[in-house]
Amino acid sequence: MRRRHTFVSVLCLVGLQLLWPSQAHAYVGPGAGFAFISSFFTLLAAFFLGLFYLISSPIRALVRAFYAGRAPTGEVRRVVIVGLDGMDPQLAEKFMAEGKLPNFRRLKDRGGFAPLATSFPAISPVAWSSFMTGVDASHHNIFDFITRDPGTYLPMLSSAQVMGPRRTFSLGSWVLPAGKARIIGYRRSRTFWSVLGEKGIFSSVIRVPITFPVEKFNGVLLAGMCVPDLKGTQGSFAFYTTNPDDKREASAGTKYLVENHAGLIKAEIYGPDNPLRSGSQPLRAPLTIRINERKGAGKVVIEVSGRRVEVVPETYSPWVQVVFPAGLGFRVRGICRFYVKSLNPHFELYVTPLQIDPAKPALPVSHPLVYSVYLSKLLGSFATLGLAEDTSALNEGFLDDKGFLDQAYLYHDERERQFFSALRRTTRGLCACVFDVTDRIQHMFFTSPNHQGVIEDLYVRMDAMIGRTLQELGEDDALFVMSDHGFSAFRRGVNLNTWLSQNGYLVLKDEKTTGREWFGDVDWDRTRAYSLGLAGIFINRKGREARGTVDQDGELKALKAELAGRLGGLRDPRTAETAITRVLDTEGSFPGPYAAEGPDLLVCYNRGFRSSWECATGQVTSEVFEDNQKPWSGDHCMDPEMVPGVLFANRPLKEGKPDIKDLAPTVLRLFGVAVPSYMKGKRLV
Repeated sequence: MRRRHTFVSVLCLVGLQLLWPSQAHAYVGPGAGFAFISSFFTLLAAFFLGLFYLISSPIRALVRAFYAGRAPTGEVRRVVIVGLDGMDPQLAEKFMAEGKLPNFRRLKDRGGFAPLATSFPAISPVAWSSFMTGVDASHHNIFDFITRDPGTYLPMLSSAQVMGPRRTFSLGSWVLPAGKARIIGYRRSRTFWSVLGEKGIFSSVIRVPITFPVEKFNGVLLAGMCVPDLKGTQGSFAFYTTNPDDKREASAGTKYLVENHAGLIKAEIYGPDNPLRSGSQPLRAPLTIRINERKGAGKVVIEVSGRRVEVVPETYSPWVQVVFPAGLGFRVRGICRFYVKSLNPHFELYVTPLQIDPAKPALPVSHPLVYSVYLSKLLGSFATLGLAEDTSALNEGFLDDKGFLDQAYLYHDERERQFFSALRRTTRGLCACVFDVTDRIQHMFFTSPNHQGVIEDLYVRMDAMIGRTLQELGEDDALFVMSDHGFSAFRRGVNLNTWLSQNGYLVLKDEKTTGREWFGDVDWDRTRAYSLGLAGIFINRKGREARGTVDQDGELKALKAELAGRLGGLRDPRTAETAITRVLDTEGSFPGPYAAEGPDLLVCYNRGFRSSWECATGQVTSEVFEDNQKPWSGDHCMDPEMVPGVLFANRPLKEGKPDIKDLAPTVLRLFGVAVPSYMKGKRLV
């Protein structure tokens, strides 16, 4: 009870602090326009929420006492779920057999361990959506990271969209909102913690993927994968260099050439476009860099937004708040870390993507909306970007291996503090937390010849965390440690768009043989099928796509069967290996109401193969198969039967072949809550 009162008190103090912000804070997402107006009301609401908690405390105590007597009588006091994104069962078995994972071995011997069947397709947003809802993609509507807008064929985030107000009005060069920004979520079906909440059972949910936009329920939540950065992207880094001959291309960020004048570098940090001005005018904050050898061995002093931080090369700075004046008294605020990659022969500075400040959130990244503020006051600032570990910067050479690993573990340490704080405060109910570091490091180091010990060290670190978790549990607590999928090497990419083009299903303009990204050269009036993202193939349907060519009757069915037959068993001509094991008709294989929203065909790749980088962005290249030459050397976007996840439990498993959809009904049953009829999963313990 004392912990709960402490939480309420902190909420009230946070609300009082937020009532008088020096300026309103902004967030600009894709098409968000005036989302920062919402942030002012968000912060204002934070104050009133804190005040409400204070005034209503006696009433809420009575309500809790009333519902405590009516709550279902379950078998457990608490359920704890630790998600280790991408943990692989084969590697877990190997390291346990070698004696390197004693805590996982303890769970296996005293409770249970089994491979955990993943989702179709085996992609993180799909799998985690199935975990939280207990249904497949055709019921929850998430098939990939991205999907296409059928009206334009251009990509859009599959999970959420931040949109501007419905109306604006102009005043000279100023553009002013006539309403607030809108945040639209596309995931369907209900989370099992919302079902628990209706029965009076409290949940703490930390960084579970696909929980943005945040939803209301009886509990607290910090959103995970798909939370955007301050620019509205899924992560755009900045890189400053004095090297005029630097030829690297920063497709996932921006590279700036700067000049060093006797140890002084003046530059700017660029924020989102100013929504108060017509046209695309990025907001800016002055950046001053001083390289002062006299203060000690190459230390660098960075000044931005009135803040001064000293950075040692190859070491990350703490989080620094960056303020962008937008005009009319409004300011946009974000946070970032600085990493001096090199001093000689050229100065190089990497800046993490600008992230929503959890202490003064420009957009709700938690439920209740002050929960992120509470955590930042309690534990310090932290990453809010959904895909915070910057794999793109490492892929493109703007971070080295050390810089990436240091960043990944810094973010992991933040997550550990959040998890154990929530675990100690959630004495009854559900506590669930997902850790991303296992996925990100395996993506980047799975087959790295120079870092054979990186993956082993990763698993050993996770084992130590599980050991600390076990120390926090009582006899009537149930623990599940699980992953959404496993891993495999990614050696060869398959460009489905190239195959479709070469076989007459996708047609390019002017008889071209290659095409630009996002279908820049596609002749839609003559195209019958195309691929975008990592999941499969869309049919260019009449009545669904803007320029559809395929009738949704016998022609559609025949075309899908033809493509599935020709692509299933496709071999790599160089290695003679089977690249595609099978092709599934989404509507024929999955019965849910959203089957037609995803790819019409789900392509299952063999281990070692995946949709190529160019195919995922709608390009047509000269070759169907190509080597994967990026540091991103491991993947899981393959046949789901080949990349299952893991499931450990501190109780014996009743089911020999568990599925990721089984977790939701299992947790409900452990608490004595009836399982909704739409959940088809089995009970695991």
